[in-house]
Amino acid sequence: MASFSFAEVATGQRLVVGVGDFAVSREQQCVLSTYSLGSCIGVVAFDPSARLGGILHVMLPESLIAADRAAKQPALFVDTGLPLLMRALIGAGAERSSLNFLVSGGASVLAGHDPFRIGERNSRATLEALSREGLHVQHTIVGGTVNRALHLEIDTGIVTLTTPCEGARYALSA
Repeated sequence: MASFSFAEVATGQRLVVGVGDFAVSREQQCVLSTYSLGSCIGVVAFDPSARLGGILHVMLPESLIAADRAAKQPALFVDTGLPLLMRALIGAGAERSSLNFLVSGGASVLAGHDPFRIGERNSRATLEALSREGLHVQHTIVGGTVNRALHLEIDTGIVTLTTPCEGARYALSA
């Protein structure tokens, strides 16, 4: 069974989304956050009309490599996590055609050569899945060699992306 949070939180509360998890909120003072996006991918979705959004933190591209684990924690994988996020967003009142996405992570953080290229595979699987579904990816910040964190402000649709050395802000409200 998927771990799922529909955030109905107090004013100013931060909800942290862990690896292999996701959350959706329409509480205007809520901030959804996820950390430690190395080779993992963070998918942030926001519907500016409905004023709601969500974050998914996936670790691997395909659930077929670990069917038992995928059955218990489907948000761990791109191919099973994205459909969960979409169902939760639509169920909360988002319009599919209004959703804007930011995709980040997919770094190669291992010292030396990474023969599995998990970050690259995660990035490709995520972007291909969103494209197949005709969903609007407004910002893509993937690759590199550093960990990232993402913070979605539900009231503004602003995503703050931080690394150990810097930060940037991206709007998903337009």
